[in-house]
Amino acid sequence: MSIPAELVMQLRQRTGAGVLDCRKALEEAQGELERAEIILRERGLAKAASRAGRLAQDGIVDQYSHADGRLGVMVEVNCETDFVARTPEFRHFAHEIALQVAANAPRWLSSAEVPAQVLERERELARQQAIGAGKPENVVEQIVAGRLEKFLDDHCLLRQAYVRDEEKRVSEIVQQMILTTGENVTIRRFQRWEVGEALG
Repeated sequence: MSIPAELVMQLRQRTGAGVLDCRKALEEAQGELERAEIILRERGLAKAASRAGRLAQDGIVDQYSHADGRLGVMVEVNCETDFVARTPEFRHFAHEIALQVAANAPRWLSSAEVPAQVLERERELARQQAIGAGKPENVVEQIVAGRLEKFLDDHCLLRQAYVRDEEKRVSEIVQQMILTTGENVTIRRFQRWEVGEALG
């Protein structure tokens, strides 16, 4: 099947994948753009997963200040080489992560970092709210599970909806950067300060 160059470029703009990868995906999807995008995403996730174990010890620290200095953020984003760390794309990515932290105030990087006592407290609070609202016993646990997932989505950076495109998660933006750079990319740590916030 002959794939028009315009369709290849359209898929490339939507996904950031290489021209040959876009052409192959479109051929496999018989010219259907949405199916080709899904094929590329699945392949990309597999590639990103294969790079996840590689050591990422280079990178940059980015900072962001907002509201006339009343809000500040610092993030450390790592990659494998100094070459990638110095690229405009990587620096832009780090700054986007700083903006995300400023806008959505995550408390943890991933759900694995959430202390067990915090999860238990949230679980018990959700259970009490469901029972207090008169929900049947057989649906209380489903409600608790749903509220716990929502809590993690709100407070874990990698699970948050990306501020520039709420259809995507921050973890997907990280995976896209892995595909773009060809290196393992990780968010190592972040800190957010706001004037007047409670300490501790």
